[in-house]
Amino acid sequence: MAQNLKIFDGWQGKALDDIFAFCRELVEDPDYPTVRKWREAGGKVAGHFQVYFPEEIAHAAGFLPLRICGAQVDGMEAESHFGSYLCSIIKTSLELALTKKVELDLFVTHPICDAARNLGAIWGRNFPYKCQILYLPQNPNSSYSLQYLTDEYNRLKSDLEEIAGRKIANEELNRSVEIYNESRALMRRIYAIKRETPWLIAADEAFCLIAVAGFIPREEYVEFLKAVLPMIEAREMKKQDKMRVVFEGGFCELPPVDLLQTIERSCYLVDDDLLIGLRWFLDDIKINGDATRSLAKSYLDNSSYSPVQHDLRKPKEKMLLERVKGAQAEAVIIAAAKMCEPGLEEQVTYSKMLDDEEIPYFVSEFEENQTSFDNLGIQLETFVENILFS
Repeated sequence: MAQNLKIFDGWQGKALDDIFAFCRELVEDPDYPTVRKWREAGGKVAGHFQVYFPEEIAHAAGFLPLRICGAQVDGMEAESHFGSYLCSIIKTSLELALTKKVELDLFVTHPICDAARNLGAIWGRNFPYKCQILYLPQNPNSSYSLQYLTDEYNRLKSDLEEIAGRKIANEELNRSVEIYNESRALMRRIYAIKRETPWLIAADEAFCLIAVAGFIPREEYVEFLKAVLPMIEAREMKKQDKMRVVFEGGFCELPPVDLLQTIERSCYLVDDDLLIGLRWFLDDIKINGDATRSLAKSYLDNSSYSPVQHDLRKPKEKMLLERVKGAQAEAVIIAAAKMCEPGLEEQVTYSKMLDDEEIPYFVSEFEENQTSFDNLGIQLETFVENILFS
């Protein structure tokens, strides 16, 4: 059975630097060897697009939840299925499926933007398995939003049960929530290290550690982080005189690892919204009876923020300010993926707030297939020097 198969091995017994290199190799590999190994053993895979997806439900059904977040591929097969002026991640995500780099049993997208909303229909025309949209509430402040989201989760649960050929017991979902709670607590430890002792873990290293969770069973991920975190905390690294910055804008399409390394040369990246969907909850999900309803309640009342969630209780500029102050950051990098409407729109709001608070900020854009970072490095160095010597 795939559920009992170990698909994430090769890191045991390695030095910490070699573990980071191993993780980066997997994160940048568009062939997803761990997913292929899972499928070869008879396992089913539920692919989901950005930003947030209740992976616990798929996990409880025995699926491997796969975070579909694009890749550094050329996108030639997918190009004919889309218009020209779209973000890269939409095209490269479909490219992975069209070229059979990933094979799924279910695909779920979300209406986070016009392109993502239409992705389910385009995907469904090209593959025999079910492709659907999970409608997270557009108005989470409504008194009916909890019941609405619970119903949506139950609809997703029914689809997973049909494909799996069995029902998901409430106790199974409870157990999955417990496993994911443990993994998110370990992720929070990584971010605590980033904020408190950022010289112990570089931005690209932390990113790769978190990203691995998107394509391996969460049980294996918990075992992995339990082994690696003490190694990071015991690392002997010298503190450098670098500016502390927050990176905002990586909620959907992800910047290349080399871009994060470029930032790290000039700054300590002490907090960010990279892979925020994997870390969505602020603390453990509390199970109270119906596990599906508890998941929905946590999404509404115990979650982070992103430009694609519209919650009056969480003004995004206020949440960014809290992130900056919580990390004791001295400046902010406001980034957006090219052609990303939600990200570009929020830059205006973020900039106004940072101007009002007199917090220095650097505005930039990126693309997942970007390969040149020299200009960015020079601009960032100039930005930092201007702050230090002004």
